Amino acid sequence: MKIHHQVTEFNAADALRRGREVLGIEAEAVSALAGRLDDSFVQAMRLVLACRGRVVVSGMGKSGHIGSKIAATLASTGTPAFFVHPGEASHGDLGMITPEDVCLALSNSGESAELTAIVPLIKRRGARLIAMTGNPRSTLAREADVHLDASVAREACPLNLAPTASTTAALALGDALAIALLDVRGFGSDDFASTHPGGSLGRRLLVHVRDVMHSDDELPQVRVDALLPQALLEMTRKRLGMTAVVDDNHHVLGIFTDGDLRRVLEKAQDVRNVLVADVMTPSPRTILADQLAVVAVEQMQQFNINGLLVLDDAGRLVGALNMHDLLRAGVV
Repeated sequence: MKIHHQVTEFNAADALRRGREVLGIEAEAVSALAGRLDDSFVQAMRLVLACRGRVVVSGMGKSGHIGSKIAATLASTGTPAFFVHPGEASHGDLGMITPEDVCLALSNSGESAELTAIVPLIKRRGARLIAMTGNPRSTLAREADVHLDASVAREACPLNLAPTASTTAALALGDALAIALLDVRGFGSDDFASTHPGGSLGRRLLVHVRDVMHSDDELPQVRVDALLPQALLEMTRKRLGMTAVVDDNHHVLGIFTDGDLRRVLEKAQDVRNVLVADVMTPSPRTILADQLAVVAVEQMQQFNINGLLVLDDAGRLVGALNMHDLLRAGVV
């Protein structure tokens, strides 16, 4: 049987008002959490930090969707975690939980039958239990080792029925727990990269300058005593729109670019007898080969340049790259 709901006349102003009202209610719900955060949060962190197994997150319905996201956030920020559906737990998946684990159970009411049914079994297995509910007097809150209060004054739903503000609050509280744990563990960008190798995020965290730079025979460079035609020939061969100017020890003295060439031509100089050292840009921007490629992007954007020369730890020229190289690598 289909249920048809009559759509009232659409009013743009009313729609915007309702949208802003929802965002306001949910923002208030999250803001209120900060004021209530207390020693229970610290106790929950201590349980997780002492955990020799994994954090097993569980919840029914919308709380389950939020729990799944919290488990994913924990796992990607240095706290091994996974989600178990409470309905499946009572049909065999409870075997995934070991005495070394900490369980995080989500339920706004704190009375979800599927969760309360497995609580005694979780405790019998020796696992510790953290409850995140909107009711500190609920069964789940009373049975837990630690209770995290995620209650909200009201839902954003005008009927005060659909989980809206409550799920937003639970998600935010889960994020707070995950990031506080990340901070205590000293989980850094290299650790983050190891759990995010795919996609644009992985490329930004894993690709280093040495992976995309031009080096060896592809590296444009001329000696400081070179004439300008030699520099132009080097730029043409290497097709980077620039060439480094170096001394006998491969230390960078300057850079000559397409922009420098335009400035020379504007002066109507006879380029055949011009020394590149006289028209180069001295002390150019450089970057180390071991730095992340995303740092090269930031430098180019900050200083409004299209290329960088790459140095080793001893300050010697080892490479060059431009924005096109970073675009091809998917870093930009």
